[in-house]
Parts: sequence; C-alpha cells; structure tokens
Amino acid sequence: MMKTIEGVFRRGKVELAEEPEDLREETRVLVTILDRGTVDLRARGIGEAAADDLRGRLAAFAAEWDSPENSIYDDYAARLSTR
Repeated sequence: MMKTIEGVFRRGKVELAEEPEDLREETRVLVTILDRGTVDLRARGIGEAAADDLRGRLAAFAAEWDSPENSIYDDYAARLSTR
C-alpha cells in the first residue's frame, strides 16, 4: 500500500492529519520534510529559463490554488495543533 497523508512535526513526533484505514501497527513509513522557506532553484540546477517554463506549466493550477475554497488550507498546520 502507498498513501500520502499530511501531518506536522511537533515535540519530536510526526502527527498525522488523519489516521489511515487498514494500517497495521508497526507499519514502516517514509516521511518527507517540507521546509516553509524559499527554494534555491539554482542550487537544484534549475536556471531562469527552466524556472520560467515550470512557472508557465503550473499557471493552470494558480486559479484553483488562489480560489476562496482553498483558503481552508491557509495555516493548515496551526489548525491541526488546535485539535
């Protein structure tokens, strides 16, 4: 099984936003850390032309990302901590 579940790192532990169904205890997981800072594209081998191309290809998603319905995800990590 492979599934993506969002969570936050707090007090030395990863807290998941939801508990996966049909998951056995002691199941191994992989965690990807997403830094809230900026991304140095040059350090990742992405030049200005490639960044422009990427920005253009992602533009189709911008309207959805910026829609009022998606504001529910603003400060998502902070909302998780109040649960």
